Amino acid sequence: MELYSLKSGSKGNSCLVCAGRTKILVDCGISGKAVKDAMARVGAAPEELDAIVVTHEHSDHIKGIGVMMRRYGIPVYANSATWAAIMTNDLGRLNDENIKIFEGAEPFSIGDIGISPFPIPHDAACPVGYRFDDGNECGAVATDMGILTEEVMRAVAGCKTVLLESNHDISMLEVGSYPYPLKQRIRGRLGHLSNDDAGKGAELLVKTGTENIILGHLSEENNYPALAFETVKAALSRAGITTGRDLKLSVAT
Repeated sequence: MELYSLKSGSKGNSCLVCAGRTKILVDCGISGKAVKDAMARVGAAPEELDAIVVTHEHSDHIKGIGVMMRRYGIPVYANSATWAAIMTNDLGRLNDENIKIFEGAEPFSIGDIGISPFPIPHDAACPVGYRFDDGNECGAVATDMGILTEEVMRAVAGCKTVLLESNHDISMLEVGSYPYPLKQRIRGRLGHLSNDDAGKGAELLVKTGTENIILGHLSEENNYPALAFETVKAALSRAGITTGRDLKLSVAT
């Protein structure tokens, strides 16, 4: 299994999961051209996609799904509450045949990949993360969460590769230019994980067998890649885990 972050951050999110002959996008919060260009950099093309699975309805995760559905005939999967929320956005005409609905945390398969949605604490209709299993390896996407719940950690435990949120540095957020209500939202139980939170999550993941952690969904205003990397690396070091030996740690751009 291969997992590539195509774009990550407050302006748009999308990643590519590949196993066997199956290729799936997780979210499409970027333009069709941006998807095509990003996929080309990892040797893939939109015409090869089997599906898009959506975590939640916020625009930085869905704004490109209408274009991708119309241009390439790609089916888009989301739970019923998320689809109801998606329909309130102006995404243009959506082909009913390519609207695929699952309920709650109901597992399903697309091609060679088994998919297990899991609930995440975020301020959306019914947000989920995803665990992917090709029969040999597992990977997971776990971003846009206010806290790391036991349910989330159980869902991603044992995954070889995890895209894990590391949204903000707490001090940068506190002294930054965001209005107070937005700061409260970000650091609330339904907001986003801080670098410190990501460090705690990374420690638990490594102890369950995770070998590759990609830090994602970094805020452009309240974080930067080197800070996220060093904060998580330091947290792992305090737990006796050596980056580069015990795991590969990277940051999604």
